Amino acid sequence: MTVGIVVVSHSRALADAAVALAGEMVPSGSVPVRVAAGSSDMTFGTDATEIQRALVSADSASGGDGVVVLMDLGSAILSTEMALELVPDDVRSRVRVASAPLVEGLVVAMITASIGSARERVAADARNALQPKITQLDES
Repeated sequence: MTVGIVVVSHSRALADAAVALAGEMVPSGSVPVRVAAGSSDMTFGTDATEIQRALVSADSASGGDGVVVLMDLGSAILSTEMALELVPDDVRSRVRVASAPLVEGLVVAMITASIGSARERVAADARNALQPKITQLDES
């Protein structure tokens, strides 16, 4: 199977757009992606129970390969940590939370996952997704 990806964002529109952009880089349906975003369709925020459902769904779709989580802002981290307390231990053991930039990290994670990389590689590549921009802007 393929590593699943969960996108946690304060904005449903932002998450959906990031997923659509990253989805252009891989064959359709090749990576199980779930979005947990917004407190409802019209409000900003994060919901630990929605994240928990996304984690379980993405893990199931991964066939045991696990999940990489990408988030937008600080409290998304807190909500994700809370959600991890709500999932079964076996699911939690297959989740890696990446300190990656959301858009760049998601694009790289989708590509890396689509070629069958393990979740540790997907998370590591997502974390390093800003390096090309840093190099191009000569900020290294």
